[in-house]
Amino acid sequence: MKAGSAPLWLVCIVTLIAESSPAFAQTDAEMNAANNPLQPSVSLNLQNIYIDSYYGLRDVDGNNGLLRGSTPHKLFGKPLLMRATLPIVTTPDLPPTGSQTDVGDLNLFDLLLMKAGKFELGLGPQLTLPTAGRDETGTGKWQAGLAFLAIGPRHWGILGSLVTWQHSFAGDSDRRTQNNLQAQPLVIFNLPRGWYLRSTATWTWDLHEGTYYLPVGAGVGKVWKPSAATWNVFVEPQWTLAHDGDGVPEFQIYAGLNLQFPL
Repeated sequence: MKAGSAPLWLVCIVTLIAESSPAFAQTDAEMNAANNPLQPSVSLNLQNIYIDSYYGLRDVDGNNGLLRGSTPHKLFGKPLLMRATLPIVTTPDLPPTGSQTDVGDLNLFDLLLMKAGKFELGLGPQLTLPTAGRDETGTGKWQAGLAFLAIGPRHWGILGSLVTWQHSFAGDSDRRTQNNLQAQPLVIFNLPRGWYLRSTATWTWDLHEGTYYLPVGAGVGKVWKPSAATWNVFVEPQWTLAHDGDGVPEFQIYAGLNLQFPL
C-alpha cells in the first residue's frame, strides 16, 4: 500500500453517504446555492486531494487534506465573504526525509461581493501564513496577492472560475521565492434527485520556477438537506493533460463533504 493511500477512506465514506442519503428532490436554485462558492452562508468543508502519482517520481504518492470554512460579513456596509483553508499535508516518500505529515500553510482571502449582469463576482486580497509544522509541508514564506471569483448560475447548473495570484514578501531567507498563479474552472451540471456532475480541477503555474500543470476533472456529487444544514458530497478524479517540470501531480482524486448553514 502506498503511504498516502489511507485517505481513500474519505472516498468510501463519501460514496456511502451519497448512496444512503434520502431521495430529496432539489430545485435548480437549491442545487446551485449548494455548489456556489460565493453563496453568502456559513460553510464548513472537509476535503481531500489524494495524489496517486507524480511526473518524474516513481512509486510515490502524497495527500492534502483541506479543512476549509467561509463566512459572510460586512465592511463599511459592503458585503464580503471570507474563506480560510488549512491543509494537512503528507509529502511523497523521498530521501532524505521520507514521507512527512503535518499542518501546512494557512491561506485566507476576503472577497467583496458584486454582480455584473447574470454573473456573481468576488474580488479581494489573499494572504498565506507560514504555519506549517515542518519545512517539508510548507513554504516558510509569507505570501500576499489577489483572488477573483466569477460565478454564472444557470438553470442547468453553474459555470465560473476562481483565479488567484500570490507572491512571497517575507519569511525564511533560505527558502525559495514563491510566485504562483492558479485558475480553477468550475462546471457543475445538475441531475435529478440531488445528483450533479462536476469538473473543478485547479490549473497551477509556478512563475518563479517556470513549471505548470493543467489537470481536468470528471466527478459526481449529491446534495441533500436532512436538517437546516445542506449536505454536499462529491468525488472527482483528475488527470493532468499538460505539464512542464517534474514533481507535479499526474493523477489525483479530489473528494469531500461540504456543509452549508443558513444565516
